[in-house]
Amino acid sequence: MYHLLIALLAIAIVIIGVSVFKWHAFISLTVASLFLAIFTGLSMDKIVSGFETGVGGVLGHLIGILALGTILGKMMSESGAGLQIADFFVKKFGVKKLPWAMLAAGFIIGIPVFFEVGILILLPLVISIQKTSKQNILLIALPAIAGLSIVHGLVPPHPGAIAAIGIYEANLGKVLLYSLIIAIPAAILGGPVFAKWVHKRVVPQGEAQLIRVNTAMKNLPGTGISFLIILLPVVLMILSAAAPYMHMNSGLEKFFIFIGSPLIALLIACFAAFYFLGIRQGIDKNGIKKFTEECLLPVGSILLIIGAGGGFKQILIDSGVGNTIAEMSKNMSLSPLVLAFLIAGLIRIATGSATVALTTAAGIVSPIIQNMTGVNVELLVIATGAGSLMLSHVNDAGFWMVKEYLGLSVKETFRTWTVLETILSFTAFAGALILDIFF
Repeated sequence: MYHLLIALLAIAIVIIGVSVFKWHAFISLTVASLFLAIFTGLSMDKIVSGFETGVGGVLGHLIGILALGTILGKMMSESGAGLQIADFFVKKFGVKKLPWAMLAAGFIIGIPVFFEVGILILLPLVISIQKTSKQNILLIALPAIAGLSIVHGLVPPHPGAIAAIGIYEANLGKVLLYSLIIAIPAAILGGPVFAKWVHKRVVPQGEAQLIRVNTAMKNLPGTGISFLIILLPVVLMILSAAAPYMHMNSGLEKFFIFIGSPLIALLIACFAAFYFLGIRQGIDKNGIKKFTEECLLPVGSILLIIGAGGGFKQILIDSGVGNTIAEMSKNMSLSPLVLAFLIAGLIRIATGSATVALTTAAGIVSPIIQNMTGVNVELLVIATGAGSLMLSHVNDAGFWMVKEYLGLSVKETFRTWTVLETILSFTAFAGALILDIFF
């Protein structure tokens, strides 16, 4: 209980620091990490190294993706390609059906890409559509984010789901089928339905600052080339995921895996954007360089915040808070599905990482079910994944990405993103319980 109390106080420090004292989120997260480390008894010589390990762990994966994704978004915005796609969506679906169109876009794009990459691909489009339709940005953004998030938490080939399938020795095909059956209604409830309710109650006070859409362009690129640029990294990542199953020679397979890695796929898309959305639109080399420098400067702030969030997460792990929560849950006499959901949810709240929560919870529950009969391990994977989405807050990189890219306050992010994630979590868990009755 002491560990839990200190963890809650550390989270309170982050929230109070940002909202009351107006500290930068990086400062608040760093102070909270030190408080947590000291008062949970972490050795003084391990505090700084643990924090630095956490920062490096999250930024090592994200820094290149964030930079290249932001450049791609800037080229989409400045060239008018984002507006072309936005105009297509508005004309094709109409303003009333936009949330459903964005849900479909988030769901489809989310299957081959990481959540963070999907955010960077979709948000320039979301902001362009918001400028065109004059709707509350939450009505358009939340369905897209819901589609991305539910796929990231439940559907193979995302790493958490794949790891859990291996740990539980589940059938990948069945998990894929069940996860799609469960993910679609969960995404509908957490996306368009929730967005329609919340956008009347939360009107963001700020504006999206990291991605600005140029609405003054007259010489716009074609709709086809605009779609090609935004979908190029997704297509490359799909090829990468499919390469091991295409029975090609090993050299070609390695090539497709290489060009489909998020970093390389986004780099290729950036060069395609430089040519098709820049040079061919009459933007010279100096103009492209200027756009790149303009969009990378604000990214420094979000990188600091995400890095500090990773440091905070690592201190939570090193101090034993995650293990404490897992052990408390393990001692409860509950059905395997409920136990997996609760353990994953509590570890997610403690560490902020859906993948860590999913894989850790699976490792804890797996030995417990060894001597049980009648356990549907495929649905157990989904119940664990559902728990890993619960209550995203200040120690989750996704929380800060959504906040910064949509221009929300901390309070607005809690009222939208955190609630959305929890709706997805509990709806997916309910779906797993219902399917467990029949299979």
